[in-house]
Amino acid sequence: MSNAANNYLEINRNSWNNRLEAHLQSDFYDMEGFLGGKNSLNEIELALLGDVQGKRILHLQCHFGQDTISLSRLGAEATGVDLSDQAIEKARELANTTKQSNTFICSDVYALPQQLEQQFDIVFTSYGTISWLPDLEKWANVIHHFLKPGGQFVFAEFHPVVWMFDDDMNKVYYPYFNKEAIVEEESGTYADRAAEISQQYVCWNHSIAEVVNNLIKAGLQIDRLDEYDYAPYSFVNKMEEYEPGKHRIQHMGNLVPLVYSILATKQ
Repeated sequence: MSNAANNYLEINRNSWNNRLEAHLQSDFYDMEGFLGGKNSLNEIELALLGDVQGKRILHLQCHFGQDTISLSRLGAEATGVDLSDQAIEKARELANTTKQSNTFICSDVYALPQQLEQQFDIVFTSYGTISWLPDLEKWANVIHHFLKPGGQFVFAEFHPVVWMFDDDMNKVYYPYFNKEAIVEEESGTYADRAAEISQQYVCWNHSIAEVVNNLIKAGLQIDRLDEYDYAPYSFVNKMEEYEPGKHRIQHMGNLVPLVYSILATKQ
């Protein structure tokens, strides 16, 4: 394993801290709309979540808390967790501003059982989360640990096929399967590609089989697995919004999957 991969937590925490201000200012996160009451959740995950009124939800890798706060606006008791100390600080500030009583915890996903002692009706995570984690067996065990019996795991994620392509989405450049850590240097950020920032990061590609089999191995029953030919965000280069809230890669149209979702239950 490379030195960067060994230090991935520190590298990625610095990376997310470095992106934060650009994300807060970006159209992508639409802070003005959010503070005005706009819900940041998308129809894919909302359909899986169902009525969350009164439910206790653990939101893993929550960034600066928009979706966590949106869950509270829908009546849930939502706890958000993220690796970035600066993002968690901002999330607490936003919860205060929006008058929501969220709990926010700064933690690596794997270390969370040492910091939190309760079980939840729902564990939720979405869009660009598991690529930051090297070990999905440990991830699935954390999810199982925090779900109460009969509790549900709600997951929406960018499709691993997309991560095979180069930055211009023209040729297959990376393996579909999790072969090794991918260490990159980036200028700008997905939320604002013109932002005058740069950062190193470490990530991993995870196939759908790797995700599903680790969830099953951890003791979760897979209730639904869906794939979508659009994404709710413009998350890679050369994307266009063909309908409100639906984006595709311009030259690929509806030929490739862009998002998948899973609903699973702890037996």
